[in-house]
Amino acid sequence: MSTNVLRTANGWWVVLDDRAVPVDTKAVTTAELIADRAAVREAALSGEAGTPVTDLVALSPVTTPCRVVAQMVNYRSHARDSGFTGDIPPAFFRKASGSVGGPRDSIVRPSHVKLLDYEIELGLVMGAPLPVGTVVEERDLPSYVAGLVITNDVSARDVQLTKTQFYESKSYPTFTPTGPYLALLDPEDFVRLLDLRLKLSVNGELRQDRTLADMIVRPAQALTLLARFQALDPGDLLLTGTPGGTALKAPPKPVEKIGALLPPAVKWKAFFKSQARNPRYLHTGDVITATIATPDGRIDLGEQHTPVTHAK
Repeated sequence: MSTNVLRTANGWWVVLDDRAVPVDTKAVTTAELIADRAAVREAALSGEAGTPVTDLVALSPVTTPCRVVAQMVNYRSHARDSGFTGDIPPAFFRKASGSVGGPRDSIVRPSHVKLLDYEIELGLVMGAPLPVGTVVEERDLPSYVAGLVITNDVSARDVQLTKTQFYESKSYPTFTPTGPYLALLDPEDFVRLLDLRLKLSVNGELRQDRTLADMIVRPAQALTLLARFQALDPGDLLLTGTPGGTALKAPPKPVEKIGALLPPAVKWKAFFKSQARNPRYLHTGDVITATIATPDGRIDLGEQHTPVTHAK
């Protein structure tokens, strides 16, 4: 059964229902903690009364610096929202690890960003080196992936679209809220991955709600494709794509065809004018709630609450 681990400024904790037991470890980084699973198991079995989880201030369970890689358009529902038809080639992009934040940290919108969007994603935390050229079969996943986290691939759409620049648009500080829990998996837990349901709400309104069964490229295949050119190490993070329901959606086909005939400056002016009327983009004061869990709770990554603020 998976074991949920929490990180605070004072160290690592095993979460047991509503209480947390400290892990007796010298681990500072996520990679070091993963290497000290014996200490995690000892804490889980210690029988200590522990501390109420609500008394702890959770940090991201993924420590930085690390590699942060993300998959693009990896859910069928998101592909439909984005106007894709037919086969979608697998694609990856990098995010700056400086964008990683805690599960209750504010998401800070830069002053020049007007179209701020959300993307709940399941994060895979590596537990072993993945050298270039590695082929990962489904049965091999427990050998490479140590655990799972909730992530939110926050996106500045006006930067992303006008510059076709994923790295900048998704790498501002606070743009990858992560946690609260790192769910360390046992080998038998991996058969439950497709049962995981991703849910994201803004101010209590449900925006995204899908299971991993909606995925196009699943984790083992994704790691194989990524390993064609990118090595990963323990503690690195792979974001595996978002379901449909984001604020950004492709325009209707007739509008898209007309837009293609316009000069770029005119096209973008018209597009952003229409997007400015879209109430689903994030605004200062909004609160995002994100959860990922199986229906029976066997794997439950906790609940992420992130308010939106603006840069001063």
